[in-house]
Amino acid sequence: MRLNYIANAIGIMMMYSGLFLLTPIAVAIFYKETASIIPFLTAAIISIGLGYCIRKLTPNTSELENLNDIKKAEALFIVAIGWVIFSFVSAIPYLYYDITPINALFEAVSGITTTGATILTNYNFPHAFFFWRALTQWLGGLGIIVLFIAILPQFAVAGRQMFFAEAPGPTEDKFTPRIRNTASSLWKIYFGLTVIEILLLIWAGMPKFDAICNSLSTLSAGGFSPHAQSILGYNSIPITWIVLIFMFIAGISFNLQYIAIRQKNPLHFFKNEEFRAYLYLVLVMSAFISVSLYLNHHTNIADNIRNSLFQVISITTSSGFASLDFEKWNYTSKLLLFIVMFMGACASSAGGGIKLARWLVVFKSMKSEILKILHPNAIVNIKIDNKTVPTETARQIVVFVFFYFFIFGITAILISILEHNSAVGLTGAISSLGNIGPGVAVSTGPMGNYDSLTDASKIIYIINMLVGRLELIPFMVMLQRDFWTLKD
Repeated sequence: MRLNYIANAIGIMMMYSGLFLLTPIAVAIFYKETASIIPFLTAAIISIGLGYCIRKLTPNTSELENLNDIKKAEALFIVAIGWVIFSFVSAIPYLYYDITPINALFEAVSGITTTGATILTNYNFPHAFFFWRALTQWLGGLGIIVLFIAILPQFAVAGRQMFFAEAPGPTEDKFTPRIRNTASSLWKIYFGLTVIEILLLIWAGMPKFDAICNSLSTLSAGGFSPHAQSILGYNSIPITWIVLIFMFIAGISFNLQYIAIRQKNPLHFFKNEEFRAYLYLVLVMSAFISVSLYLNHHTNIADNIRNSLFQVISITTSSGFASLDFEKWNYTSKLLLFIVMFMGACASSAGGGIKLARWLVVFKSMKSEILKILHPNAIVNIKIDNKTVPTETARQIVVFVFFYFFIFGITAILISILEHNSAVGLTGAISSLGNIGPGVAVSTGPMGNYDSLTDASKIIYIINMLVGRLELIPFMVMLQRDFWTLKD
């Protein structure tokens, strides 16, 4: 790896990240919360200053006009370290609100990874504070690197490596010849959907500020809300349905959305095998939970359908919003919701988790192996949308899923030991690794928080959230000794 290339990219990203930190100042001025100016101004100055120093103090960095010949290993490192640095910078403002350093970092990482797990025990904070929480989720939802690729000329060509390093999926999908145009198109759709949801929520009666924050958190599949009781707190059926619909949209591949919009054909969604699986599983799991609730004396069928559908979509897309306290559900319903935590949304969406495209490949790989046992001489190809999945890609996906469950198992055991609570350990491990947010446990459920956990558990959660958001790949590669060979 070449240190000057890495320093140049990191320095540029830090300097522009500082500009994002200035946006809550406008909110503070609008609401006359002058005390909230200093936290964000300080963080912005630190970010911009460090970015400038990194570029100036690293040898030969000033000679680079662009990053067009960046290598894959360098891109992986830039993406991973970029997210870590942005996490620390994003945490700085929280320190001014009497939040401990570990809790501040937890809240920041939970924000930019769109996990939505919180350490807040009360919601008596200024508007700028809540706006920053929501904005970090919106920036992280589609990817801060993807945003930089879309707006910065330095990443015009090199962006391809970082684009796929930040959001590695089963395939490298791009729908325009230039990766920068792809990134720009994704952000246009993302921004447009956010504006539409804001307007609809205001129409439904939600306060304007809350509508902005909740929309930023919905399209990013984040789940941070300025209301302590999440969507339940607004006590509105129209608001619940609006958020439900946009959470579902956030879990659909933005690449697929772009194609459907460009072709002006909504039926294009149903030609996609992953989308069909996504819709089918959401409907089936919601139906199972609705029946379970009805059999356990939740007799209002309309409420059962709406709440089960809302929570299944919220969990599978890793949004983490709550339309009720599902911790009070019966055991069977909570068990079904725990299973949903392992589903994941579509690839190239804002949702977290394993992704349904990978599950399709895994199950089809299992089917092909069974067929080979019955018919040893048969040639069985794995196909998604009538396209053959290369054997190497299928193998990588199976390895990915194995490591995903390996990390889940290790962290679940560690947290269970640290907290003396297996429910917190199991649900917390998958909710952090899948960037889901709330767990299915009393203390960390939809109306709970993670403040009472030990600092050691919080550090494990922080690592899980980052690893889960970047889908393991950059961190797995960084464990290799050869990766750390530096060059001038």
